[in-house]
Amino acid sequence: KDGCEQFCCSICLDLLRDPVTLPCGHSYCMSCIKSHWDGEDQRRIYSCPQCRQIFIPRPVLVKNTMLAELVEELKKTELQAAPPDGCYAGPGDVACDVCTGRKLKALKSCLVCLVSYCQQHLQPHYESPAFENHKLVDPSKNLKDNLCCHHGEVMKIFCRTDQQCICYLCSMEEHKGHKTVSASAERTERQKGLRKSRKKIQQRIQVREKDLKVLQQEVEAINRSADGAVEDSEKIFSELLCLLEKRRSDVKQQIRSQQEAEASQAKELEEKLKQEIAELRRKDVELEQLSHTEDHTHFLHSYPSLSHLSGSTDIPNTDIHPLHCFQDVTAALTEFRNKLQGVLSEEWTKISLIATEPDVLLSQPEPKTRPEFLQYSRQITLDPNTANNHLALSKGNRKVKVMTEKQSYSGHPHRFTEDSQVLSRESLTGRCYWEVEWSGWRVSIAVTYPNVSRKGRTSLFGNNDKSWQLWCFEKSYQFKHNSEETFIPGPVSSRVGVYLDHRAGVLSFYNVSETMTLLHRVQTTFSQPLRAGFCLYWAGSSAEFCFFKQCCVAVRPLEANL
Repeated sequence: KDGCEQFCCSICLDLLRDPVTLPCGHSYCMSCIKSHWDGEDQRRIYSCPQCRQIFIPRPVLVKNTMLAELVEELKKTELQAAPPDGCYAGPGDVACDVCTGRKLKALKSCLVCLVSYCQQHLQPHYESPAFENHKLVDPSKNLKDNLCCHHGEVMKIFCRTDQQCICYLCSMEEHKGHKTVSASAERTERQKGLRKSRKKIQQRIQVREKDLKVLQQEVEAINRSADGAVEDSEKIFSELLCLLEKRRSDVKQQIRSQQEAEASQAKELEEKLKQEIAELRRKDVELEQLSHTEDHTHFLHSYPSLSHLSGSTDIPNTDIHPLHCFQDVTAALTEFRNKLQGVLSEEWTKISLIATEPDVLLSQPEPKTRPEFLQYSRQITLDPNTANNHLALSKGNRKVKVMTEKQSYSGHPHRFTEDSQVLSRESLTGRCYWEVEWSGWRVSIAVTYPNVSRKGRTSLFGNNDKSWQLWCFEKSYQFKHNSEETFIPGPVSSRVGVYLDHRAGVLSFYNVSETMTLLHRVQTTFSQPLRAGFCLYWAGSSAEFCFFKQCCVAVRPLEANL
């Protein structure tokens, strides 16, 4: 490589490509010198990058054919003698500082020369006595860190007064009179402390490895418990389905049996009625014939027997109401279904709460700084089916604003009909944090159970035991729960943070500005998953769930009807 330097371009430091020779005799790659001169077009003065000779006008470049052939021959020779590709420095390797062109990997770095060397260029350090006191270390990219930024000298001294490495010139100037030792002596001293630190770290590793083992065992236990719970739940639901299927079959069989019995009785009665009708019609015909006879003796003799109705055909009147009977069955089943839905809804809430909040393996401290709170941030959207008709949603259902005109929402049983309120689509359990930007006058930021009333004065957030809300005013706040109010003085911020630890029963509201200030904290027991909500008064007032790009934990919504 060293013998090839005369065939290298001094601009790109690689072998010449399409070589051209300038009038001064220096040669370059055609593309390199063109790019260099393109930068000098404004001055219209063109120079050689090596000797600085000036050319006016810009010389016409012609490829040096002889030099190009020599370079090609040299490339072939180099290719035959080139080291394997694995010896060349890649993006993550320390390159040899001496190699030109394509650099080889450095084998060692010299702390005296502050240069990294490949195996070939390292040989003088092994062979020449002049380098025997040089300190060779593994290849390092940070050799320049050993140089003093003020004097450019190697820092071999440690100033204990200022606790920093310095060079010998620093020790005679700004660090004069300070307590100094050699860097190697300080290293030896600190090596002792390093051993103690390593011992503490190793002890900590042992403790953490035990914790890790316990944690892994807990995870295995959780997996086993979950698998068993899934298997048991499948069995229980299968039994419930079988029971319902059996009851369905029994009811169907009973209805069909009753239908068959009623049909059989009706058939028997039908036959009797037909016989009676036929007998009556026969008598009616005979009586009609008798009415036309002129034989008075025959008339008087036959009339008594023809006018007499036989007792066997005297069938009593019977009321038949099979339809009414089956309507009662339908009504009873409807009542049973409604009761079952109520039980399932109540019990499912308990099951969901237990299933979505397993015991934590390692307790986590409550957040104190905003970055710590943001670890639990949630992306929350509003449910249009709950929005009052005077509320308009926007920004992907994250923002709500009060409107004077009614919005064209369809009818829905979950919609608030009297107060300008709206709930979130997502259910909130575990640890959650969200922030709200609000504007206007009298804006309520609330947390509530999903089954809060949608009608009447008790549906207003804070007027019942199912909701907790913070009223935001121009100069103060007010917390309200179950109609009990707590006044909170200002100053007021347009951004409020809400932190929920569902399992611990903690609900906190924070004033978010340059710092986080606690406004109100609730300690209770939550029996259901919660929803976030807003209540707004006066046209133009608005509230918006803030969007956090770093949020990646999704909220698992529960069934809306449960």
